[in-house]
Amino acid sequence: MAMSDVEQNKRTVLAFVDMAFNAHKPREAADRYIGAEYVQHDPHVADGPDGFVTSLSGYLERFPEISFDSRRVVAEGDLVVVHGLLKSSPEDRQGTVCMDIFRVAEGKIVEHWDVMQQVPEASVHSNAMV
Repeated sequence: MAMSDVEQNKRTVLAFVDMAFNAHKPREAADRYIGAEYVQHDPHVADGPDGFVTSLSGYLERFPEISFDSRRVVAEGDLVVVHGLLKSSPEDRQGTVCMDIFRVAEGKIVEHWDVMQQVPEASVHSNAMV
């Protein structure tokens, strides 16, 4: 039985995130998983694969032990949402919660949105953010 497009899109996005953020190979991840046309909605990152590579490479220079722990993946149609925890290093106790939305077309990531929030030291409840 063939894998559905939705399931394949989820695998593509998770492989991209892992290669870029955990293996620290942004150029290889972009070459393998990002389409030639790549629309970026993060106001700090330029459009196109090179915009992604430049941005993440700069981040990796500042935080060489960065990691991303994907906790939830939801997909519908051509959209894949990854909810996870970004840490600048293993000593980063709180980290930053990220919700990334990717649009996939013909097996390539072609659009990206994100929302990021630092995990606070204290909370009025005991519910985890990720």
